[in-house]
Amino acid sequence: MAQGTEVMHGYPHLETARAAITALYRRLSPEGVRRYAPSVAPADVAFSDHDDLHLGTQRVAHALVQQLRLPDARVIVSFRDMEHAASVELTAGPEYFVELNNRFRTHRRDIGAALAHEITHVLLHRLGLTFPGTRDNEILTDTATTYLGAGWLLLDAYREDRDSSQKLGYLTPEEFGYVLAKRALVFDEDPRIWFTSPQGYTAYAKGRAQALRDEQQPPLTTAGRLGRHRYAKERRYALDHPGRADGAPDPALPYAFEHLPDGLRVAFPCPTCHQRIRVPVRGRVRARCGLCGTVLECDT
Repeated sequence: MAQGTEVMHGYPHLETARAAITALYRRLSPEGVRRYAPSVAPADVAFSDHDDLHLGTQRVAHALVQQLRLPDARVIVSFRDMEHAASVELTAGPEYFVELNNRFRTHRRDIGAALAHEITHVLLHRLGLTFPGTRDNEILTDTATTYLGAGWLLLDAYREDRDSSQKLGYLTPEEFGYVLAKRALVFDEDPRIWFTSPQGYTAYAKGRAQALRDEQQPPLTTAGRLGRHRYAKERRYALDHPGRADGAPDPALPYAFEHLPDGLRVAFPCPTCHQRIRVPVRGRVRARCGLCGTVLECDT
């Protein structure tokens, strides 16, 4: 929980977030991911200052347990002074104990955001899905929370002005916006109507622009003119130098060429799940992602 400190912006954790999306599809399957539709509704996690603190917290926790498909999990919430926003005790269940920072007693509108992250820890614990290292594992948790329909709350809890700031989670605001937009493209949702935070709305718009760029990279037919021109140049180089090491000369490029016995192939990430796809270089090709099933129109 960043409060009153400078908030990091940009996309420093983007590759880890993309790897987390891939991991969700591998662990849950495309059909399993689609079970997390629709996102949790704002009315189900709304918290008025007039609501009873403990009853309201249990109500919001129950809504998030349902959203994250944890029907057997009973979440018991308490409050105490602590450095971080919240913590969860991961046990064999069926009860899970979440502790929230005492500041949420008077900042009740953000209780849902804090609970969403911690209850996702419970889900990932049950799935046996983890990344090595605390940092990457927390990014996995933020990404899973967002992609499975509860993480818009974390972005809506982001507020920043000249004198103060607040952000929950480990992803930057723009990265939250990116993952949320990736979900919106798959589930045909428009989360913009849910935001109460102007800064969260702006971060979503920036993240969505980044997510749309994933859909416009060569060899996809939706790529722009400059991207197509550069792709043609790199393809010609690969065809003219079959003895050179495989891979794109520029590591920043999203695609790489590979020389195989049956000819040249191009490898690139699926714009939906980021699983690597390999297709032959032979003009117009329709490719189907072997992980998420997305059908892609390519001009290789």
